[in-house]
Amino acid sequence: MGFGQEFTKGILRENPTFKLVLGICPTLAVTTSLENGIGMGLATMFVLLGSNVFIALLRNFIPDKVRIPAFIVIISTFVTIVDLVMAAYAPDLHAALGIFIPLIVVNCIIMGRAEAFASKSGVWPSIADALGMGVGFTLALSIISVIREVLGNGTILGFPVMFADYSPAVIMILPPGAFLTMGLLLGLFNFWTRRKTQ
Repeated sequence: MGFGQEFTKGILRENPTFKLVLGICPTLAVTTSLENGIGMGLATMFVLLGSNVFIALLRNFIPDKVRIPAFIVIISTFVTIVDLVMAAYAPDLHAALGIFIPLIVVNCIIMGRAEAFASKSGVWPSIADALGMGVGFTLALSIISVIREVLGNGTILGFPVMFADYSPAVIMILPPGAFLTMGLLLGLFNFWTRRKTQ
């Protein structure tokens, strides 16, 4: 597969959230606002890109018996970088995302791409895969965030977008709203992909 095909597969055909249903814990937890969704998506994409590149470069030097611990050390390094940079330059976002930033280490999207792709592929395909999966994850978080923020607060990025007497559906920014939004979007995505394949 070429660079473009590797990139685009993570956006639609193998979208980590809507198709592979991976990384659901942070997806449901942090998507109460678009700012949180984009922040989490970009942080995950940075870690995915950095870890994929390093694992692809070192794949022939990492013994099979220690490959998972080696992957975790590489991923942890990039998560630490994201955590410290976000704490220094975006403290409000860092506080809003909370424990979910360190938990990127065990995000199954990143571990899955490290094991299933980067450890078996070269650097350029691994970059394309990481960018595609990262963009797909960020788009999924953004879509869920917009729906929840608009219906739950009547805002996008904190700016009012609904009419003056709009009464927010507070349930949408609570955990049941996350499950409801995710379920409806999964259903729509599956319906759309089935229609497309027919």
